[in-house]
Amino acid sequence: MRRRLVEGARRSYAQCGEDLIIDFLFTLLKPAQVRYLDIGAHHPTYLSNTYLFYERGASGVCVEPDAALAGAFSRTRPRDICLNVGIAPTEGVADFFHMSTPTLNTFSREQAEQYESFGTQHIERVTPVPIRNINKVIEEYFESAPELVSLDVEGLDLAILKSLDYSRHRPAVFCIETLSFTENQSEHKLDEIIEWMKAQGYMLYADTYVNSVFVDNETWKKRGN
Repeated sequence: MRRRLVEGARRSYAQCGEDLIIDFLFTLLKPAQVRYLDIGAHHPTYLSNTYLFYERGASGVCVEPDAALAGAFSRTRPRDICLNVGIAPTEGVADFFHMSTPTLNTFSREQAEQYESFGTQHIERVTPVPIRNINKVIEEYFESAPELVSLDVEGLDLAILKSLDYSRHRPAVFCIETLSFTENQSEHKLDEIIEWMKAQGYMLYADTYVNSVFVDNETWKKRGN
């Protein structure tokens, strides 16, 4: 029995197996192709919600504002476009806070200072980074909305989601971090993100406590057709 389990195992690159959940969801939705927009991509493979799909031949756009991290994408994922920018409602330039733990890097000063208040994190440096609007990125790099949007930007997730024009761009699936980060077990679910997505016509398909997976209601109704 143990041998069969090992042989039948499936590799996940995501933090809590979100890529396998999305992969199963796509077997139900049957998209003609899988294209993704990975905002706050961080690393080509580690804790990645999209690398599983790249490994299977898919491609998309990875957005990583930390230049030191963005360089690894061109080497590991040459089919992807990697944008060394941030995503926010208003385009321009914004301060990017590099934390001692890079997964906590953020454009939010409030979030960075909160992380520092925990006592083990600190702001290593602040650099100016170009900012793009999510609608502009989709229009420039996709012929239509990507099938998957992965979003993890430490504090600006809801602002980005509110800036998306859902009447023009309706990704079939979203994977969004919906858990606050703390170091004293006082974390909480970011219910405002979940309620916003529901109000935009998306169903909460799965939740791993850290991340929530949403699917467009109309796309879900048409599954299997």
